[in-house]
Amino acid sequence: MEYTPDFSVVWNNFGLFLQGVFLTLRLALISIGFGLILGILGALARTSGNKIANAIAVAYVEFIRNTPFIIQLFFFYFGLPSLGLRLTAEQSAILALAINFGAYSTEIVRAGIEGIRKGQIEAGMALGLTKLKIFRHVLLVPALGNIYPALVSQIVIAILFTSVVSQVSTEELMFVGSYLQSRTFRSFEIYLTIAFLYLGMVWFVKLLALMIQKKFFNFMRYIR
Repeated sequence: MEYTPDFSVVWNNFGLFLQGVFLTLRLALISIGFGLILGILGALARTSGNKIANAIAVAYVEFIRNTPFIIQLFFFYFGLPSLGLRLTAEQSAILALAINFGAYSTEIVRAGIEGIRKGQIEAGMALGLTKLKIFRHVLLVPALGNIYPALVSQIVIAILFTSVVSQVSTEELMFVGSYLQSRTFRSFEIYLTIAFLYLGMVWFVKLLALMIQKKFFNFMRYIR
């Protein structure tokens, strides 16, 4: 049976695709922001020397990294209402994405912190810097510079993970595609378009990350 591609379904509904792209990027941006904060806190707990804090961080990382993301998503959307805590689809998506990203970024940031030489910390103390300034200028910023490529890769994965949240009716790009496919049955055209839109988003993020690296982290290497 011959199949004749017809991309008119894409052109006629391009506004819906753009809405899906914008929501996808918004979900990713918010969840990555919160997830990075969790990752920094988790990395501090892992490197603090406090056994209780370290144990909590290890349990968090191991649990999230060794369970499927869709189970985590379903827990927040379907599981929490059983305890009387009801979240919207978008809130559940952001929470699940942030916690998932936080677990992976914990280990990435921890590796960066542990890569900082103790002599740099001692030099900061000798200069009379406060603990907060030592953490910010001597530990955190150089650590982020060290693990920047790995962090960008994890950000890309987080963007791709947003496609899963359509399972709880979050109206991002994949949800838009499933909605249109169920009404037009043009699976080839719709999912090919979605693939290229995700590809475009990832390329945009990588280009932006490269510009940030050239303007900030590469320069920082020469002043450390």
